[in-house]
Amino acid sequence: MTKTMSIRMDRENFEFLNEFTKEQRSDLSKAVRDMVTRGRVLLAVERYKKGEASLGRAATLAGVPVGQMMTVLTEFGVESRIEDEDYLQGLAALRKAERSAQRPRRKKRWR
Repeated sequence: MTKTMSIRMDRENFEFLNEFTKEQRSDLSKAVRDMVTRGRVLLAVERYKKGEASLGRAATLAGVPVGQMMTVLTEFGVESRIEDEDYLQGLAALRKAERSAQRPRRKKRWR
């Protein structure tokens, strides 16, 4: 669901957005939405880089899936903070879940 809002901004930013809309052949609302989306991604990258957000939290801040956030961080040249041990633990948990999903299930009998 979309919401409508009214904002105040200084003349310089308003003029920038007007020029941006002309270059993009778009409208002002779309330009503001695009800037907010880009800002969310940059905020997420910054917080992850500083250690203030986990990968999952950064993905939530950016509004993207974790896998896409990993790609975004790579594109920004941010190194992963995931240690080898973390990776191995995650892999072991995934294998365990996979094995339990493959086991045949017993049917419950109602008495």
